[in-house]
Amino acid sequence: MSDSAAAPKRRHFAPIVLLAGLVGTVLLSLSLTGTLSGFVASITNSANTAASGSLVMQEQSTGTAPVTCLSTDGGSVSTNSATCSTINKFGGSTVMVPGGPAVTTAITIKNAGSVAARTFTLTPGTSCTQSLNGAQNGTATDLCAKLNVVITSGATTVFTGTAASLAGAPAAAITMPAAPAAGASVPFSIAVTLDTSAGNTYQGLAASLPLTWTFAS
Repeated sequence: MSDSAAAPKRRHFAPIVLLAGLVGTVLLSLSLTGTLSGFVASITNSANTAASGSLVMQEQSTGTAPVTCLSTDGGSVSTNSATCSTINKFGGSTVMVPGGPAVTTAITIKNAGSVAARTFTLTPGTSCTQSLNGAQNGTATDLCAKLNVVITSGATTVFTGTAASLAGAPAAAITMPAAPAAGASVPFSIAVTLDTSAGNTYQGLAASLPLTWTFAS
């Protein structure tokens, strides 16, 4: 066969190869850039926040000139623990006599925070300490055993016994009311009397026992 007869076939084949190359290029381009066309829908959540609440205790005495203590008085809510020496739960009387009238102190414990308390506890100090009161002092060494203490909250008797038995008392010996919700208050009354069995040797003596109130969420 002559060269002139083969030439038309070569000219016919070349455009087919070129077209196939163009189609491959287009398909490759589409595969790299995504889809040829379509719809897109999306939602952006722009307000995703979370915040912690606060649990703050407020103790307040009753009467015409109430005294207020806050758990944040110790510095800030970061420590949230304070010592309140301005509200004396035993009344602070220095003239008690055996069988005399009770010295009663009324207080409220309030949840001044923004979250409910899950538990509410009263923890007495581990020991009741005795000291001297005035210049004339008796020789007795167990005044704490002669101080009768009754703590109530409404109709609930939280504790009844002596200051000596209250010291280090286990949780089972103390019946606390329900833990308060945010903004709610719980009333307490603490009545202290000097037992009728206290004789002359108990004169001029004083007793002290710390009490710690605690909320937990």
